[in-house]
Amino acid sequence: MSEPNVFLLPDLGEGLTEAELVNWLVSVGDEIRVDQPIAEVETAKSMVEVPSPYAGMVAILHGEPGQTLDVGKPLISVNAAGTPASLPRADIGATPAADAAATAYREEEKAGSGNVLIGYGTPGGHGQARRSRPRKAAATTAGANVSAPASTPPSQGRPGTVSSPLVRRMARENGIDLNSLIGTGTAGLITRRDVESAISAPSLPTTPVAAPTKEAPAEAPVTGTDPTSRDTDIDSRTGLRIAARTPVKGVRKAVAANMSRSRTEIPEATVWVDADATALVELREGMKKQNADNTPGLLAFIARFVTSGLKKYPELNTRFQTAHEAEDSELKEIIGFDGINLGFAAQTDRGLVVPSIRNADKLSARQLDTEIRRLSKVAREGKATPAELGSGTFTLNNYGVFGVDGSAAIINYPEVAILGVGRIIDKPWVVNGEIAVRKVVELTLVFDHRVCDGGAAGGFLRHVADAIENPTSALADL
Repeated sequence: MSEPNVFLLPDLGEGLTEAELVNWLVSVGDEIRVDQPIAEVETAKSMVEVPSPYAGMVAILHGEPGQTLDVGKPLISVNAAGTPASLPRADIGATPAADAAATAYREEEKAGSGNVLIGYGTPGGHGQARRSRPRKAAATTAGANVSAPASTPPSQGRPGTVSSPLVRRMARENGIDLNSLIGTGTAGLITRRDVESAISAPSLPTTPVAAPTKEAPAEAPVTGTDPTSRDTDIDSRTGLRIAARTPVKGVRKAVAANMSRSRTEIPEATVWVDADATALVELREGMKKQNADNTPGLLAFIARFVTSGLKKYPELNTRFQTAHEAEDSELKEIIGFDGINLGFAAQTDRGLVVPSIRNADKLSARQLDTEIRRLSKVAREGKATPAELGSGTFTLNNYGVFGVDGSAAIINYPEVAILGVGRIIDKPWVVNGEIAVRKVVELTLVFDHRVCDGGAAGGFLRHVADAIENPTSALADL
C-alpha cells in the first residue's frame, strides 16, 4: 500500500514560524481536489484558508482547532485518488491492548473536542469509525436514561464517567449533574454530545450545582492551578480574584512582538504640525456634489500626498537592516525600495492590522480610495493575505476616526516611519492677519533617527501639510 502524501504547513507569510488552526474545512474520508481549501488558520498576520496541493482522500488531520502548529510540521495526509483510507503508521502492527488504549484515548479526546487525537487518525476505512453497536433510533435523546433493545445492550459504565475537562466545565456552567447521565462513549464515557443533548432537553432530570445533594454531589474542589477555579485563582500581587485570562496569540501576539521590537531597537523621534485642511474639505465637498458615488475620501487624498512626499524624501521609505539580520555579522545597511507599498492601520475584531497598498505611488487618489476600501473590508473579514498584510514600506495611521487629535505612534517594525493623522476639527486660525474658524488637523510623524535626521523628516511633514492646505495646486503637480 502506497504511503499517503503528507502536506507540511507552509510559511504563510514572510518569516512566520507558526499558525493557529482555527477550523478544519474537510474531514477524514473526504475526497478533495488540488487547491481545495482544507483548513482555516490564523497567522500572526491574517486569517488564511490553506489549499491542498494534493488530490485524493483525506487520511489524517494533523491537528485540532485551537492548536498552534509549527511551520514545516504535518498538516494533513492525503491518500492518492483511488487508494482507500488506511490506518496511520502509529496503528499498524499495534497489539490488541495498544489498540484498546488508542481507542479509549480517541474517545476521551472526542469527548472534549470532537476531533481525533493527532497520530491516531480514525479507525477503519473511508473516514467512518467502526461501531460496536447499532445507531440508536432517531427519537432517542442522546444522554437520556433510555434503555436500549435487549439484543443490543449498550456499553455502560458507572454513572458520571467523564474524562474531559471541557465536558466537565460545560456541564458545570449549564447546571448539568453528570451523575444523572449515561454516556454514549466507550465504556459509558460521557461525551460533549451527551451534555449538549442534556442541555437542550428540559425534561431531563438535572441537579443545579448551586443546590447539591448527597445523591448528586456538587463539583469537586479545584486546585489553584486550574484557570477555571472561581475560589482560589487569586492574583498574588493584588490579592484580587482573577476574572479573566486572555491568551496572547495570533494578531495580538504579532502586534505585541512588533511593538516591543520597535521600541527596543529603533531610536525614534517625533515631529508634528497643525495643518489647515479647510481647502481640502471644501474641494472634496465640491467633488461630491458633482459625483457623490465616485469621490475619494479624505484619507485617499492624504495618502496621495504621502506617496508624493516619500518620492521627494525616500529616506523614510527604507528599512534599516541590523547586524543580526544580515548574513555578514559586521554589516549594517539601509535598504531603499523602487516603489512604495503604503500601509494603513485598520482596526478589526481580531485587533489592529496594517494592510498595504502595493505600488501605491503609481495610483491616483481615486484608485487609492478604491484600494483602501477593498483592503479595509478584507481585513475586517480576516481574509487579507499575508502579502497584503506584511509588505508595507511606510504606514499611514488615521487615528482621527477614534476622535483623538494626536498620538506619538509606534513605528510598524521593520519600517522606519509612520505618519499619524488626527481628527479634523474647527479651531481658531489666523488667516491674513485675522482670526477665523478653520478645519484643522494635526499630523504626527515618528521616524527612525538612524536613517535620516530632522531635516528630512521635517521636510516630508511640511510637504504633506502644504499639500493639505493647498490641495488644488498639489494635485495639479502630481
